[in-house]
Amino acid sequence: MKLQLALDLVNIPEAIKLVSEVEAYIDVVEIGTPVVINEGLHAVKAIKDRFPALQVLADLKIMDAGGYEVMKASEAGADIITVLGVSDDSTISGAVEEAKKQGKQVMVDMINVPNLEKRAREIDALGVDYICVHAGYDHQAAGKNSFAELKTIKSVVSKAKTAIAGGIKLDTIEEVIAAEPDLVIVGGGITGVEDKPAVAAAMQRLVRGA
Repeated sequence: MKLQLALDLVNIPEAIKLVSEVEAYIDVVEIGTPVVINEGLHAVKAIKDRFPALQVLADLKIMDAGGYEVMKASEAGADIITVLGVSDDSTISGAVEEAKKQGKQVMVDMINVPNLEKRAREIDALGVDYICVHAGYDHQAAGKNSFAELKTIKSVVSKAKTAIAGGIKLDTIEEVIAAEPDLVIVGGGITGVEDKPAVAAAMQRLVRGA
């Protein structure tokens, strides 16, 4: 089980500072969609250049032109690129094909997928590396989390690894770990606390102990 730090509401210098504080306790650093929108793929390159030992995820939430967008993210240094589960199978397949050429990985984000179990089966068959259940900011504001959704995809996925994101904090991470995802994604649960290294270290201990 790995721990991923999600960076969403920061610029490049802020991102570098945050990762510097917790680098020793995380496995993957995510350049979130808002950062990509504000800074472009330069943010991915900046983080990969500064922290080459970490995997870098570009949260592009690809909906079309899967192969091309994976290629561009790969050129910037991304190790993992996200595609939306509601996109067409051809988009996901194109992303997977290009990722394999580049030696990269594809994560499918299941946010707003209506029939989670059926779609997870379909996506698993397309050869993606990760399938991620995700309670987005708007979902969290409505009191939603993804713990039940994780159990659903875990019951049907046989090839891809599983990931969970959305509102995970130190006081809820043990419940997440109990559902046995391969990757736990934490944003504000680390970036929004005062002692970031201490919280990240505690989370790493729990994740590694699972």
